[in-house]
Amino acid sequence: MTRTEKIANLSAVVVPFAATVAAVVLLWNDLVGLSDLAMMGALYVLTGLGVTVGFHRLLTHRSFRTSKPLEYAFAVLGSMAVQGPVIGWVADHRKHHAHTDVEGDPHSPHVGHGHGVRGVLRGLWHAHAGWLMVEQGRADWRRYARDLYEDRGMRFLSRHFVALVVVSLAVPALAGYALSGSVAGAATGLLWGGLVRIFLVHHVTWSVNSICHFLGRRRFETDDESRNVFWLALPSFGESWHHNHHAFPRSAVHGLRRWELDPSGAVIAAMEKVGLARNVVRIAPERQAQREAAPT
Repeated sequence: MTRTEKIANLSAVVVPFAATVAAVVLLWNDLVGLSDLAMMGALYVLTGLGVTVGFHRLLTHRSFRTSKPLEYAFAVLGSMAVQGPVIGWVADHRKHHAHTDVEGDPHSPHVGHGHGVRGVLRGLWHAHAGWLMVEQGRADWRRYARDLYEDRGMRFLSRHFVALVVVSLAVPALAGYALSGSVAGAATGLLWGGLVRIFLVHHVTWSVNSICHFLGRRRFETDDESRNVFWLALPSFGESWHHNHHAFPRSAVHGLRRWELDPSGAVIAAMEKVGLARNVVRIAPERQAQREAAPT
């Protein structure tokens, strides 16, 4: 990674965190309105689904198909989550699946971090955010994301990632100004709908990389350390059924049991019902049973 890329990634970690600390102080002093929190919630859902449904299930794993304009729309929303250009994100994630929890995995908590408590903490930090300083964006786009690299629209969106970050911050600021008619309203809109929302989406997504490869339950025979973490299911829109996902990477649904909440899977099912999604990949119960680990 270049020095500029490292600084940019460090800023993407530190600035939303600092803004969240400031926002908590403002909340404590009642300097926040319901409109700011509603804006944060709405953009959290939109950009979060841009990552989970768009970047992950649609573009990385091709768990379903949709129209090209809708693909681009999901790519825009995912980019507004400020987790890197769409092609780089997809390439990194496909590399993760190609080398899960072995040498070559960009963000495994288990490889090359030493032993004991110190090794565990180093591994979790690397998987959560440390990898952004050394590994993010290094996966070869032509090798791991050739289909997107050959798509002119996706290349355009990746080249203009910075502009989409600006849009991600400008939208809540302008909405805050429109609702309040004041610069203060624009500032709190930017704070809550922009920076705090980015902080929350970041750390929920990164928790799938770290926590879901370290803690939780396993059901299937896999060669990695993926885990299902139930308490992350709702904020991650179903991504924390991560062991299920590694057992069946192309499945559009990660919550394979009725009680496993999977909002992203529900969105895809709704899209299918109205004709916006097709060729949705689902895993039959019989296939799941064949893959289940023997009881111990």
